[in-house]
Amino acid sequence: MQEDFLHYLWKFKKYAFAKAETTTGLPITLINVGQHNHLAGPDFFNTTLIIGDQKWAGNVEIHLKSSDWYAHNHEVDAAYDNVILHVVWEHDVEIYRKDNTAIPTLVLKDLVAEKSLHNYKELFNNQSQQWINCENSIREVPEMIQSNWLERLYFERLTRKTEHITPILNKVDGDWEAALFVLLMRSFGTKVNANAFQSIAEKLDFSIVRKCAQEPFRLEALLLGMGGLLPENTIDSYPMQLQGEFEFISHKSQIVSDGLLPVQFYKLRPDNFPTIRLSQVAQLYHKHLNLFQKLMSTSTVAELYALLDVKASQFWDTHYSFGKDQKKRAKKLSSSFIDIIIINAIIPLRFSYNQYLGKDESEVLLSMMHAIKPESNSIINKYNSIRDRAKNAQETQALLELKANYCDLNKCLSCAVGNYLIKH
Repeated sequence: MQEDFLHYLWKFKKYAFAKAETTTGLPITLINVGQHNHLAGPDFFNTTLIIGDQKWAGNVEIHLKSSDWYAHNHEVDAAYDNVILHVVWEHDVEIYRKDNTAIPTLVLKDLVAEKSLHNYKELFNNQSQQWINCENSIREVPEMIQSNWLERLYFERLTRKTEHITPILNKVDGDWEAALFVLLMRSFGTKVNANAFQSIAEKLDFSIVRKCAQEPFRLEALLLGMGGLLPENTIDSYPMQLQGEFEFISHKSQIVSDGLLPVQFYKLRPDNFPTIRLSQVAQLYHKHLNLFQKLMSTSTVAELYALLDVKASQFWDTHYSFGKDQKKRAKKLSSSFIDIIIINAIIPLRFSYNQYLGKDESEVLLSMMHAIKPESNSIINKYNSIRDRAKNAQETQALLELKANYCDLNKCLSCAVGNYLIKH
């Protein structure tokens, strides 16, 4: 038995509240369960109820046993002076406030349906043996309930991502175009070079990027130079030209590249080499000088694919790094890589921008995510084995949110799936 279960019972009135009474036999009429408090202090604030003939307004504290009140030293904590009801599973001792006045107690043990208690135990009793608590029963949950829950989870994930965008915006003085550049650079860096690419983007004044974007060679020289990727001693023409251009831009714009995180090649597939990805960024910003406005005004994924249809510069058709010729192949952004950029950078920024404007484009964003293929990774593959397969990227993103912030934390009582299984 977890205390969270008692919170769930109280919050959603999943007990025979019509029969509720104190341990002294006074009837309890619940008017308002109050506001659930997830921080320090009583568990529910601003509860309204009637005990006997007396109406009360105050706080409710919940414990497994009455004696937990003393175990947690609430009797000497002023934060609990306004508790009007102590809700417990088992009553083993009378409790008193700091001023020695008794606190009414409600025992839930005999008011909860046997089926709900059985379902709760079934859900939580095999935690160590299962990937998630409901893996053997999740298929019992109607598709509509799961679908609605996954949609809500997706927007929870988007909201969390906007929390990471806020500090980026603060660093660039609220310049949304500059924030887009930072997010795109982070996404182009993939997992290995995300932080390194972000450090490059944040080091550069975006006005310099905008000017250099008019000539892709200049922007490529700037980005590769900032990444420390230009060879210093070379007789090859192209890297020599890039090095010269980078030195010119650095001197003219007084750019300092010290303190940047180093970029890595280790464990990367050649298509993800930083040389290739930075060249692609340069080409993207040259192709769309007003990229932010275009990305914010699209209405379909097809439009986004068209905007992001770029390739690295011609030199990289036969190279992955400097000094080594390779079989000729254009280094275009793949559709799967574009999907990653849309999911992790463009849609979160657009969601954040809409919030800033006071605009609701939820349906447009959902439509875009529905048009993107479902992601494939170990977590998604496991979910697909125990429930109906995820149909699109909105569902896979929601499932990642579900696993990290509900399943792994055993927050089944805050989950629509867990709630359904306990009720049924």
